[in-house]
Amino acid sequence: MRSRYYGKTILFVVLLFSYSHNLRCQQPKTLDAAELQLALKKLTVLGSVLYIAAHPDDENTALLAYLAKGRHIRAAYLSTTRGEGGQNLIGSEQGELMGVLRTQELLAARRVDGAQQFFTRAIDFGYSKTSEEALRIWNENEVLSDMVWIIRNFRPDIVITRFSLTLGGHGHHTASAILAGKAFAAAGDPSQFPEQLNDVVKPWKPKRLMFNLARFFGTPMDTVHSLNVDLGAFSPILGTSFTEIAGISRTMHKSQGFGVAQTRGPTVNYFQHTAGDSATHDLFDGINLKWSRVLGGETVGTILDDAYRSFTPNNPSAIVPLLMKAYAEMNKLNDPWIDVKRKELIDVIAACSGIWVDAIASDHSATPGSEIGVTVTALNRSTVPFNLERVSYTYQPHDSIVSMPLQDNIPTTINLKISIPSTAEPTQPYWLAEPSTIGLYHVSKRNLILLPENPHTLIVHFVLMTEQGKITLEAPVQYRWVDPVEGELYRLFEIVPDVAVNLDEKIYLFPSAKPKDISVKLRGGRPNIGGTARLVLPSGWTATPPTIPFSLMNKNDEQTVTFSVQPTDESPSGTFSVEAETESGKFSLGMTTIRYSHIPPQTVFPHAEGKLIRLNLKRKKQSIGYIMGSGDAVPTALRQVGYQVTLISDQDLSTRDLSPFDAIVAGVRAYNTRPQLKIYQQRLLDYAHAGGTYIVQYVTQQGKESEHLGPYSFTISRDRVSVEDAPVTFTDSTHPIVNVPNKITQEDFRGWVQERGLYFADTWDSSYQTILVCNDPGEPLRSGGLLVAQFGKGAYIYTGYSFFRQLPAGVPGAYRLFVNLIEYSGRRKTKN
Repeated sequence: MRSRYYGKTILFVVLLFSYSHNLRCQQPKTLDAAELQLALKKLTVLGSVLYIAAHPDDENTALLAYLAKGRHIRAAYLSTTRGEGGQNLIGSEQGELMGVLRTQELLAARRVDGAQQFFTRAIDFGYSKTSEEALRIWNENEVLSDMVWIIRNFRPDIVITRFSLTLGGHGHHTASAILAGKAFAAAGDPSQFPEQLNDVVKPWKPKRLMFNLARFFGTPMDTVHSLNVDLGAFSPILGTSFTEIAGISRTMHKSQGFGVAQTRGPTVNYFQHTAGDSATHDLFDGINLKWSRVLGGETVGTILDDAYRSFTPNNPSAIVPLLMKAYAEMNKLNDPWIDVKRKELIDVIAACSGIWVDAIASDHSATPGSEIGVTVTALNRSTVPFNLERVSYTYQPHDSIVSMPLQDNIPTTINLKISIPSTAEPTQPYWLAEPSTIGLYHVSKRNLILLPENPHTLIVHFVLMTEQGKITLEAPVQYRWVDPVEGELYRLFEIVPDVAVNLDEKIYLFPSAKPKDISVKLRGGRPNIGGTARLVLPSGWTATPPTIPFSLMNKNDEQTVTFSVQPTDESPSGTFSVEAETESGKFSLGMTTIRYSHIPPQTVFPHAEGKLIRLNLKRKKQSIGYIMGSGDAVPTALRQVGYQVTLISDQDLSTRDLSPFDAIVAGVRAYNTRPQLKIYQQRLLDYAHAGGTYIVQYVTQQGKESEHLGPYSFTISRDRVSVEDAPVTFTDSTHPIVNVPNKITQEDFRGWVQERGLYFADTWDSSYQTILVCNDPGEPLRSGGLLVAQFGKGAYIYTGYSFFRQLPAGVPGAYRLFVNLIEYSGRRKTKN
């Protein structure tokens, strides 16, 4: 059985910047002469490729860059999942929060390589070793429906898979190839998913399905019967190769530690025919890439060819009359390509004219029923005569008539007051708006599945008129500010609740019936709001006082209230929530912001919920030193147990007296992310030798970081047990690790989430004892997930078991077992 725990739900913000419709959540970008010339060329090419794989970072960024910027093709990557199950090298995000982070990393990568991005509703539930398991948990037919829907709307000429039916190394990988093959066949069949078809969406049969061979599969590549493409080709216009672009693009996957070099020189890729028509010399053999593929489109193609040839970098606006003529002719045609090229053409017209439009809010947020000031600006930086005819925006029933000429390099500014409907919901990512299953998000509105992120909360439309006709530009409402270090920054305007309620912690342990404090931070989304806060507790639990009043005078004011929560001896474990009640209603969403330099700020609105856990838990030690690695919530969990936890800095590693710590724990991937650990490894081993307990959580195979981790040799492998409820047996049931101070039984391995563990050891010195054994179905027993060695007067422990997932998920048995690791000091005598 698969289980999934996501302690947080993140708001997914979306920005659409004026006339650069694929640029989101960053400073609006204007095209330089080289990029503008490529955009003009792209207008003349009508071809599309959809690349399909399983996760963020599975895509071939060099191929996407080659297609989008070299062949001027409409290229897109369809990631079956959003990568929720991946590890995190840069922070503590997991689950849904991780999925939002990795979604933004994919969009950052697409901004570099020029491709588009799609997702299905499938959830990355963690490592899977078989495609059968993945397809079952995802609900195969639902995900297949999504792929068919995307193919019918995107209408690719070619579908390319990263993986094959047998080559993938991961159940999700091969499952993505299986689904791609079925979707390739079903998309053109009107009897398949007929509910998708209407006057706009028709069956679509791509020309061919191909497999992008790769050397990392570990099997010989059939290059003789494959078509080859050199993705290392150099673009003189851009002054760089497509593999160099790919290096920048792929490095956006920072949470996965996927920074790569910008390769120069030949990089030959091979493509194998899977289905449909074969290609002999070129990926696009037999595919018409010209405007003649559109009925009546030859005239548009001729005009756009003339505009491309007439383009001069010093005077790009000179071709605006030609572009407007093409726009008028394009509007006479009826073909799915017209919507695509019309948007591209509007972008190019605006870029050639130096047009800038934006809509800047007076604040980054507002609540339902409130009003927000927005300053809209239109600027024409050319001699082309444009008039700003009308302005309209979301929630406005009628256009505002402006009829103002846009003079060369003179901004035209209009101040608006936009009323937010009282019925407006807080901005949330669409795929998290409804309850999901373990493997599949539920999205009621099918059209949303075509979007990688939310539609915009507020949009301003600008209608511009020239002598040749009119065009409409749009800009999302954003908030702009100037950081003294980073300079001008943007974030999307968002709707927030009147009051946000944030729990200090999500998990509260109660080893006895003694009360514990639970603190709640209330934050005002608007001025002058007051009310009462209360905890909604399961039966058998009480809070003192039952309610606490609060008063928030200014927007963004915060107030912390604290309840004393107490169980009875019979109170069961359960979930609780927080509720703030005001005159305008009840509020139970939290709010926080996640920030990384490579993605825009992400505002999070999780439900203010937590777990109250009753468990029989004994401990004796007090002081724990924790060496944070890539980021996890284990220190918070240990504090809930009652330990005094101190985070150990790099300076502490070199100079601090470590002897006062009863145990020291290295966080996940600490040896991969903290270079000082290798330098001062001997100090940590000396600490253990002198009587301390040193616990190292999992380390990945990266260079030599995984070597010499312990006092005796062992090697880290890629062995893992991905089935979270795989049976666990004891090699020695009398060992203190499974007896002292807590008696560990099979009950303690119930309710684990996502996996048992990963990066188990595969060889080790005989000085180590193995305590636990488990395995995935059909695989050998894995005993390298927990290595224990007495070392001098103390103990050294390596564990690949995923406590970093289990403790934040509130798994009782994981707490009991991890406490036993901390309490172990090399003693062999068993006592309770």
